[in-house]
Amino acid sequence: MPDLLLELFSEEIPARMQARAADDLRRMVTDRLVAEGLVYEGAKAFATPRRLTLTVHGIPARQSDLKEERKGPRVGGPDAAVQGFLKATGLKSLDEAKIQHDPKKGDFYIALIEKPGRATLDVLADMLPVIIRTFPWPKQMRWGERSGRPGALSWVRPLHSIVATFGIDTEAPEVVKFAIDGIEAGQTTFGHRFMAPDAIEVRRFEDYEARLKAANVVLDSLARKDIILADAKQLAFAQGFELVEDQVLLDEVSGLVEWPVVLMGSFDPEFLSIPGEVIRATIRNNQKCFVVSDPKTGKLTNKFILTANIEASDGGKAIIAGNERVIRARLSDAKFFYETDLKTKLEDRLPKFEQIVFHEKLGTQGERIKRIEWLAAEIAPLVGADVEKTKRAARLAKADLLTEVVGEFPELQGLMGKYYALAQGEDAVIAAASEEHYKPQGPTDRVPTDPVSIAVALADKIDMLVGFWVIEERPTGSKDPFALRRAALGVLRIILNNGLRLRLFPLLFAHAIVVKVQISGGPAEDLTYQVLMDLGSVEFAPFAEAKAIVQDVRYHGAPPGLALGNLAPAVGDLMVFFAERLKVQLRDQGARHDLVDAVFALGGQDDLLMVVRRVEALAAFLDTDDGKNLLAGTKRASNILSIEEKRDGVIYDGPPNPELMINPIEKRLWNTIQSAVTEASDLVKLEDFQMAMECLSTLRSAVDSFFSKEAGIKVNDDEVKVRENRLKLLNEIRAATRAVADFSRIQD
Repeated sequence: MPDLLLELFSEEIPARMQARAADDLRRMVTDRLVAEGLVYEGAKAFATPRRLTLTVHGIPARQSDLKEERKGPRVGGPDAAVQGFLKATGLKSLDEAKIQHDPKKGDFYIALIEKPGRATLDVLADMLPVIIRTFPWPKQMRWGERSGRPGALSWVRPLHSIVATFGIDTEAPEVVKFAIDGIEAGQTTFGHRFMAPDAIEVRRFEDYEARLKAANVVLDSLARKDIILADAKQLAFAQGFELVEDQVLLDEVSGLVEWPVVLMGSFDPEFLSIPGEVIRATIRNNQKCFVVSDPKTGKLTNKFILTANIEASDGGKAIIAGNERVIRARLSDAKFFYETDLKTKLEDRLPKFEQIVFHEKLGTQGERIKRIEWLAAEIAPLVGADVEKTKRAARLAKADLLTEVVGEFPELQGLMGKYYALAQGEDAVIAAASEEHYKPQGPTDRVPTDPVSIAVALADKIDMLVGFWVIEERPTGSKDPFALRRAALGVLRIILNNGLRLRLFPLLFAHAIVVKVQISGGPAEDLTYQVLMDLGSVEFAPFAEAKAIVQDVRYHGAPPGLALGNLAPAVGDLMVFFAERLKVQLRDQGARHDLVDAVFALGGQDDLLMVVRRVEALAAFLDTDDGKNLLAGTKRASNILSIEEKRDGVIYDGPPNPELMINPIEKRLWNTIQSAVTEASDLVKLEDFQMAMECLSTLRSAVDSFFSKEAGIKVNDDEVKVRENRLKLLNEIRAATRAVADFSRIQD
């Protein structure tokens, strides 16, 4: 079957837009083909700095003929309806229609419409101009004499030519005839701008790709990446060095060249006194070059690798020299920034934060740093960190935000704080916390393990989350401008990866009060977390201790008119947010989200490490026959109860009466439930969730016997009291499993 070749040749397309543009072109063309009834076999799109290319193979030469029956008005119906039917179907008169009999509704007119399929070449000629004109570039421009006319073409850069051919591989393809703003589709493209700029006549994709390569254009971005990476590694290896790989930079550089030529340059060794990360950021950000390290020491060398877009006659000497001049100037600036920063101590920068607004509702960056310091000091004993070191680390952690280097390279925040802290003689763990308190910033980022770093990292993220929950600015849908989902996932990973035992709700609630008092102008520094943390029995609902906490806060000097009543529900909502993030994380690890629901549904589950361990034990239990059968029996009991309670309008709770258990199997089930619940509850208190599950497994045979045909137990017994007692017994089955989880939340 025929293939389509489409190329849109223009001025340079920004590298960051190329991959998305290639995918958009493929999607828009193939979606339209399918909508036109033209099902294809395969499609692939490509992008270089100067062209978007699409090949679609296995397209039918024409659309299938369409045969359709369209039902019309009743025979003898209104003339207006008949005329509308004739016009819509294209019939000249009712003589061309058929009459269909309907036993119930009478006779109706039926039009048999046959619509011959169009040639695919004509379909393409209609659809491609529309796709090109409506292409979703993030930024577009107009150019030339036509730019001022209504309907002038907009494109990311000036569009110069269009290749559009269609045909089978054994014959010369046909050109898809269309034109946009005076640009007619044809078979002519162009090679490399400098090395082979002449016009090239192409037929189909195979010769198109080959002729471009002969004209110094590597069409496939993956091939360009492979060339750059392999040549860069080889060039570094030849001189005894190692390439510092950078996938993001590699993606960008491959979008800047059509014919990659890898070269090596150097810079003055004096710049190696700057931290390696600063050198790398300078060279990477300004010149899009890779850095090189010494494999013996792991430190950077004074070499860099660049990717040119031309095979220069002088072997690239002028290109290298030009890059060296620019890099020397940039590194001179970076060295000046770094040495200037070292002249001012980190703590001397802190007063400036009092004039920098963090958020209009959450105060200044200085106030936020105070909150982080207070909270980190309270978390420190809970994670085994030295309190004074933690307070010092929290106080200095954000100071590098006001340095020259971080101002130039924001991605180095935290890291530069570590270097500056070490340079001024701070303890190594305090310095490390400056870098590590931002971590983890993604699912693959490392998690801090030093207790001081853990305390500061948790304080930073919890303050962010609590603050925005207090002012009721929470993520909605896909909008999360303050990266609160990432902060919550960071808290989860820190707690779980380090095996931390933290009651999260009291911690969040205590900090919510401090935030509220501080942003309301109260003496937040006079509040102590310790009294609040002592109230470890605080649950998410019904917040019975909230009044006691609020009274204690007022005693410590909070403004009398400050409204604190809504904080407990807000923090409860934040705990739900944590639960949702935990479900996402566990699901990514292969766990079932419904098991997380089942555990959280018990209420008061704010020790996240214990939640995960309980979920793991529950998953293992449900993989056994005892677990599966107990789940089935529990759900059966729950379903019967739900139906009967809804019908009767009452809740069948409370212990059943053993004297009304006329069948010995009922008594056996009741005795088994009592012993299993007592033992399982004791094991849960000991946090032995696996043994608690095994204990519940003893219910399985008793529940099976109760529901067996041999037992002959009729739940809805004719005797009212017996029926009520048996429904209460079913409720006990349902309640028994709640010692470990809410089985009603578990999917079959």
